[in-house]
Amino acid sequence: MQSDHDRWILTCKQASRSPSITLICFPYAGGSPEVFRSWAEGLRDSVEVITVRLPGRGPRIKEAVYESWGPLLTDLSAVFSPYLERPHALYGHSFGARLAYEVAHHAGAEHPGRTRRLFVSGCRSPDAPQARPYMHDLPDDAFRDVLLHMGGTPPELLGDDRLMRLLLPAIRSEIRLAELWGDRHGTGVDVPITAVYGRTDPIDNEPSMAGWRGFSRRGFELIEVAGGHFFPLTHHPQLLDTLNSRLGASGGPAELW
Repeated sequence: MQSDHDRWILTCKQASRSPSITLICFPYAGGSPEVFRSWAEGLRDSVEVITVRLPGRGPRIKEAVYESWGPLLTDLSAVFSPYLERPHALYGHSFGARLAYEVAHHAGAEHPGRTRRLFVSGCRSPDAPQARPYMHDLPDDAFRDVLLHMGGTPPELLGDDRLMRLLLPAIRSEIRLAELWGDRHGTGVDVPITAVYGRTDPIDNEPSMAGWRGFSRRGFELIEVAGGHFFPLTHHPQLLDTLNSRLGASGGPAELW
């Protein structure tokens, strides 16, 4: 019987040097946690990398997906609690950045001072308006066409009708959560925020991410990298450089900006 820890958490890289820091990663809507394994070795030896396995994909493909933020965040906070008690940073892309921000709020309340930095990429700020019409309302064919245009899902996967019938509920539900998400707290986090956007991203560009400045009480920076919305897949070296320099050689933040 698989434990809750093993169902929810994938360890992509263990730290080989102390003192260490845990980087907790959250993938984009429908994204595989394996994406973080592919570039984890580019991070400092002092960085442990773990990521979340959400329902609706991989070994959890038959599990029910989440339809609202409350139950999802309650379960995430419980499973990550042992990691939030020690020094950690949070990284998420697109939908995953929203998850990372929400977990940062929980950590600030339950484990103050343990979150060293919040990295958000390819994600509008909580007060930025969501583009309309909503993608999650599209019929399946149009929904798949938009996914193809965005570039985060392999065309061969989108062309597999049998597999897409299994995957689409999770992708659609997570995009729905992302599109309906906004400022749930009325206040920011007491954590430095590093926001990263792709130069040619038509979805979450510089103006939509600049508002993150108002959601940190500890400082903010906005960084442009090459690539479109899925630059962590296509142009990740600069992102890894940013993560390394901000996490620091000793597990703490080496650079504030």
